[in-house]
Amino acid sequence: MNEHQLSKRLMQVAEYVPHGSRMADIGSDHAYLPIFLVLNGKISFAIAGEVNDGPYESAKAQVDRLGLQGVVDVRKGDGLAVIDAEEVDVICIAGMGGALIRQILSEQSSKLNQVKRLILQPNVASHILREWCLENGWELKDERMVAEDDKYYEVLIADRGTPSVPYEQLPEAWRLHALTMGPFLLRHPNQAFIDKWTYELNKRKKILESLDNGVGPDVEEKKKLIETEMAMIQEGLKYGSRSDDHPMV
Repeated sequence: MNEHQLSKRLMQVAEYVPHGSRMADIGSDHAYLPIFLVLNGKISFAIAGEVNDGPYESAKAQVDRLGLQGVVDVRKGDGLAVIDAEEVDVICIAGMGGALIRQILSEQSSKLNQVKRLILQPNVASHILREWCLENGWELKDERMVAEDDKYYEVLIADRGTPSVPYEQLPEAWRLHALTMGPFLLRHPNQAFIDKWTYELNKRKKILESLDNGVGPDVEEKKKLIETEMAMIQEGLKYGSRSDDHPMV
């Protein structure tokens, strides 16, 4: 990958960055995302935040080589510590676990006061970020599921607004499903969504089979939990249409 191309998951993130934004890419690694956005004329300014020495030095070298100093500002620091209040209006955090992204957003939440959009790409535990958005005044505007290199990635797009709105568009019985599987993804499942949750369903079937010979209250409790999860996944796979035609926001 170079500054002129992005991985499939980062390209999906890039598509949701509004034109003319001032954005911060937290955990930017080699600053591929902000460099790509600047070179394609989509944003006017970016901060590439990175806590690790190797990627930080690599990002600085990339920016210097391309003569983008002052347009892509590479900063070393942890989480939102690399930005000042009111400095950016879009924040991207991609390639981390959902729990770590939530921690980053929560630890210096005052830095979000003037931010208009969050674009979050958790590698796991996306439900944690949906819960965080509900609790902190961020309304999901869209979600995408991307398949790449035999892995599945979710991209969550949230603007300031009324967090309950996407869930109110589903029957109440489906609210828990929506937190786990995504309110937009449930209504408009693409092939990656179907493949991911089919894989998760089969994984749970195998675990359940491995517990068949077990005895005791702990085993029975685990079986019930897995059966509940399987039922939710099966219902989610049946819900809604099979189109992926919801609009880009």
